[in-house]
This record gives sequence, structure tokens and C-alpha cells, in this order.
Amino acid sequence: MKNALQVIIAITLLPIIFSLLTSCHKNKKEPSIEKDFSQLETPIDQTIYGYDKDAVEIIKNTIQPNQNLSDILSLYQVSYKLINEIALAAEPIFDVRKFVTDKEYEIICSKDSTRQAKCFIYHPNSIDYIVYKFDDSVHVSKEQFPVSSVEKTTSGTISSSLYHTLIENGNSPKLAVALSEIYAWQIDFFGIQKGDNFKMIFDELYVNDELIGIGDIKAAYFEHMDAEYYAFRYEQDSIIEYFDEMGNSLRKAFLKAPLSYHRISSKFSHNRMHPILKRRMPHLGVDYAAPSGTPIYSIGDGKVIKANYAGAAGNYVKIKHNSVYTTGYMHLSKFGNGIHPGAHVKQGQVIGYVGSTGRSTGPHLDFRVWKNGQAVDPLTLKPPSAKPIDEAHKTDYLKKMEIYKKRLNTILTQPLL
Repeated sequence: MKNALQVIIAITLLPIIFSLLTSCHKNKKEPSIEKDFSQLETPIDQTIYGYDKDAVEIIKNTIQPNQNLSDILSLYQVSYKLINEIALAAEPIFDVRKFVTDKEYEIICSKDSTRQAKCFIYHPNSIDYIVYKFDDSVHVSKEQFPVSSVEKTTSGTISSSLYHTLIENGNSPKLAVALSEIYAWQIDFFGIQKGDNFKMIFDELYVNDELIGIGDIKAAYFEHMDAEYYAFRYEQDSIIEYFDEMGNSLRKAFLKAPLSYHRISSKFSHNRMHPILKRRMPHLGVDYAAPSGTPIYSIGDGKVIKANYAGAAGNYVKIKHNSVYTTGYMHLSKFGNGIHPGAHVKQGQVIGYVGSTGRSTGPHLDFRVWKNGQAVDPLTLKPPSAKPIDEAHKTDYLKKMEIYKKRLNTILTQPLL
């Protein structure tokens, strides 16, 4: 009787126990098969130029004066026959005869007693590098390091020159060149004054976290002699130019000055005391004092109508730009490549170099401008503007311009140091 009762109780409780066990199993959390990849470390690249770093030796050096590829590779068990093959294969990519003194190179060698070279890498600049591989077969390629840009702002108040102000404020001197090119048609950088000030939004370029140079100047402001000049970078019809607040191009028909800024030694005058002849006579141009050999640029497109030695004017170039304007460049040490009567030149093209030929007391450029055949003061010349923003782009331009203008206006101008 007792055994029968135990069987009845067991049969009664069995469904309840089964139900409890099933419920526990259902509520038990299954382990996730998903992995948290955010916790995994990025694998470190153990290769260099396609070689295992641990299996090769990397030698770094710079090109020495008069050193060529043969001089370098022959030291690392590379035969002259193979060096010749490398040179021939390289010609369409980067001719080994174009190596420049002090440029960096690397050699990948076997990590044994022979130290035999497998690969040569030449760095012509901070971005490009040429890979000459010759371990199995000869292969030459031109590669580039990835370049990153970081947007920066700067400002300053002129103390002596734009160049020195930028340097004193911790900026690259290349910004001076870039800014003077943007404003070449608005501001005569020979005539900037103490107290003139500027602001810029620009990019710095980096390769492997190392600063390699200056990128685009996106927007700029320059106050010169109480006049304000804005510049905004914009691309229309695949051409990048700088425009003002109204969408007018900053590029004029002529450059403001025909050479990089130094100083004006003599201005346009109808009654100047001649430094050699010691008598008063007209000086219908502007003298720019500059070191011998300083490049001289054509201030606009045109046709060379004179390029010869002209007595007191020395080596002389005269360019007819259009039916209205003609310019002259005197006392050149020598002419630029391809400069001869009949040659067509572009704005900014080198037409000669500063010298002291003819009647001259020292190296300088005597620069002259004629308008409709009459000599005019180059410093007061106001040529017409180039093409403005097209109506099709104007809404987009003005929207972007306003953003940059507001940003420029929030930059505090650094005071005189």
C-alpha cells in the first residue's frame, strides 16, 4: 500500500518537475556568439615596402655630391649589369640621373653577412617616393605617402615685413609667398606699412604626423593703409581662384609688381636727379632694388616686341599686352629662356633676371608701363578685373563666403611684437 502511494505521488509530481526544468532551461541566457571587435587591437604592420621588417636590414642615407646609383648599390653586392638594368627600367618612371644632392634614400638589404641589396627607395620630396625593386626581377614604381591636412588660423600685425611677422608668430615663411600671390593684384607688398594686419584660414599638410608644408589658403583678410581686402578660395568650371565678398575675381589683368618683394629705390618722376649724370631728368618708371639674379616676371600675357641690349637701358625686354598696355624691363643680367622678339609670354612667366647692365649704379630693375603710348606710373595702375563668379555659382559662393567671413572676423589680430 505504501509503495503504491509513492508511485501515485511520483506520477502526480512528474509534470510539475518537468515544467520547472523546461522553464529554467528557457530562461537560461545563451552565451553570445558575437565578439566585441572594439576591444581587439589593430594589428601592427610588420612590413616595409612589402618586406618583413624582421627579415631585412634598412639603411637610410642622403645622396652625396656627384653620387649616382652605381656608387651606392655597388657597395651592397649589386652587380653593374643589374644596376644598368635598373637604370633602363627606371627611365619612364624616374630617371636615376635626376637624383639630387641631400635628398634621402633607403636601401633594403638581406639580414645576413652579405648585406645584399634587394630594393632602393629614393625620396625626391616629402610626399613622393620611387621604389626600385630588384630581388627577383626589376620593377620600378612611383608611390606617394598619404597626406593629411589640418586646418589652422593665424593673424598678425606688420612690424617690418609680412615675412618677418609670420616668422615671429610661429608660421611658415611659405605663407608670405602664398598670401602675396593671392593679393598680387590688390596690394603692392613693396609698400606695406607698419600697422597693416592680416588674418588667414589655411591648411597644414602632414605625412606620418610630420609637418611637410602649407596647403590651401581657404580665406584671408588683409588691411592695408586702412583699406580692407577679403579673399575667398572657390572653384568654378574646374578653375580655382580667389574672389572678394561680391564675387569679383582678385586676379587682375596684370600683376602688381614684376618681381618678388624687396624695396623700391626710385619712383616714377618727371624731375629726378639722375644718380650718374647728376642732372635732373624724367624717370618714367619704378626702380626695384634686388639682388642680381632675382627672377623678373611678365606682369601679364603678351608678345615680346624687344629683347636686346639697348645702350643705357642695358639688357631690355619690352612686352605688348594688348592694344592699350605695354611694359618694359631694363638692366637685366640675362634674358629668360625663350625670350626673343615675337615670343608669346604668359602672366608670371620669367622673362629675365635682375642685373646692372647699361647705365646703372647697382643691381635693380627699371620697370615701365605705357598706356596708349604714354608712360604711366606703375604704382598707380588700375587694370580691369578678371572674370567674376558666374551667376550659376553665385548663390553657392555667397553662402560659403559668408561662413568663412564670419570665421575670419572672429580671429583676434595679434598685436605688434
